[in-house]
Amino acid sequence: MNILDKIVADKRKEVDLKKSLIPNSQLEQSVLFGRKGKSLTSALQKSNTGIIAEHKRRSPSKGTINQNTNVGQVAIGYENGGVSGMSVLTDIKYFGGSLEDLLLARTSVTMPILRKEFIISEYQILEAKAHGADVILLIAAVLTRTEIKTLSELAKSIGLEVLLEVHNEEELQKSIMPSLDMVGVNNRNLKTFKVSLETSKKLSNLISDDFVKVSESGISTIEAIQDLKQFGYQGFLIGENFMKTDNPGKSAAEFINKLKK
Repeated sequence: MNILDKIVADKRKEVDLKKSLIPNSQLEQSVLFGRKGKSLTSALQKSNTGIIAEHKRRSPSKGTINQNTNVGQVAIGYENGGVSGMSVLTDIKYFGGSLEDLLLARTSVTMPILRKEFIISEYQILEAKAHGADVILLIAAVLTRTEIKTLSELAKSIGLEVLLEVHNEEELQKSIMPSLDMVGVNNRNLKTFKVSLETSKKLSNLISDDFVKVSESGISTIEAIQDLKQFGYQGFLIGENFMKTDNPGKSAAEFINKLKK
């Protein structure tokens, strides 16, 4: 069993427990459930930098990245730094995140926020909406085509945008459908954790222009982004590069300023 399989197995148990504690109806009655979301798709299309900055305390591949952050302060720093949107990890066991992180980020900023999570259930989409997310992530590696369709259509029906993440051509071909807004190519192989930007380049021509293209993982230089832009990418998900510093917001601002020059 690889790390992705372990995460998903644990996630199924976690979701079953949460469902027994907090019913769907309670999530749907949340103050934030009726909130009109912000569009990350539009923000990326209008931006000339396209940075989606992530809040991530740790990961299975890197261990501890930054355990000392206040997610609200990081969110404010990112927004002031000029990012197009923010990704918030909400997995507790493997990434040290939580739904409270999502809520804190939401109450601190107005920019679009992505709930970064291993979504395998409609329940998690209701959770995302109830805690202030604007976008959800669906990972093709852990979902069937039918599941992607069901989950993405539910998300759209309650006003959430959908970022689909793929790692290879096979995942891309099985997943493309009208209920997606963005297609993200993860440059990190989730089975080996090796990173290569060539993955984004290789898949770029296979992604229709109907979707905003996002490149994820392993992006740490201005040159990498300039290179990927030539392949049609408008969004760039960066986490570790900012989070490993003492002041992620300041790091993001400095990076974006250099990118603009």
